[in-house]
Amino acid sequence: MSQRPVVVVGDLGVDVVVRAGAVPSRGGDTPSLIDQTVGGAGGNSASWLAAYAVPVVLVARVGDDPAGRLVRDDLERSGVSGVLAVDPTRPTCTVVSVVEPGGERSMLSDRGASGALVPGDIDLDAALAAVPPGVLGVPHLHLSGFVLLSESSRAAGRYALAEARRRGWSTSVDPQASNLVVKAGGSTFLEWVRGTDLLLPNAAELDALGGIEAALASATEVVVTRGADGAGWVTRDEDWSVRAERVEVVDTTGCGDAFNAGLLAAWCAGASRQYALRVGVGAGALAASQVGSRPLRDG
Repeated sequence: MSQRPVVVVGDLGVDVVVRAGAVPSRGGDTPSLIDQTVGGAGGNSASWLAAYAVPVVLVARVGDDPAGRLVRDDLERSGVSGVLAVDPTRPTCTVVSVVEPGGERSMLSDRGASGALVPGDIDLDAALAAVPPGVLGVPHLHLSGFVLLSESSRAAGRYALAEARRRGWSTSVDPQASNLVVKAGGSTFLEWVRGTDLLLPNAAELDALGGIEAALASATEVVVTRGADGAGWVTRDEDWSVRAERVEVVDTTGCGDAFNAGLLAAWCAGASRQYALRVGVGAGALAASQVGSRPLRDG
């Protein structure tokens, strides 16, 4: 099997992960463990793809600040090539993730520079130039739904999908947040991604989109993640499913991003849907068993 290059378009930033000792009480003080790590849905998926030895390029926008320099340096150490616009005024994206006992998390997000991504930042020629020499095959573009769900960056997301399709690339989209899909309108979101090869919602996002039939009317195939219950891959004619392995859940931040990377790494290398599901579910389980949204690195 040959590995196709993957271009990821999405957020890159800093995560502040708060592991609460109990469910936070309003107005109270909850002892917690707090870690600052690199994050952003786009950066997460790109880093996991690199961990699977996929030639990957991230297209994103960061601030001209210490956090921006931190995430750029970390991206390079992860083996991800970056086509990164630097915003002169907005800060680098920051997300506070509050993880309750049991692993469930809630996010507080300031997209900052990521929210200012514009079509002019989507330079797919530069992305291809950043792919290592000798990598063959039709490129794949993966888009984080956060780009579409923010009005300020939506045009960039829609342009990325349209330009990738014009070039004959395959495409995938993760809706990312059910509450934001509900706010935008499920049918509206599906119109934005019409013609996408793979739509990658979780179960709540699929409900927000109007269900599997509505999703399949917009995307060619749909892959649904179900947390501890695994994932399923549905086409108009067939469906496959894989159960998740049982792990001690530490932090669910970035599990979906890791799943996307594992699945795309296998699928873009020509693997079967069933095998790609297994790899994706395994990546998601690994992410859930550790703190932070990126694969652990030696040193």
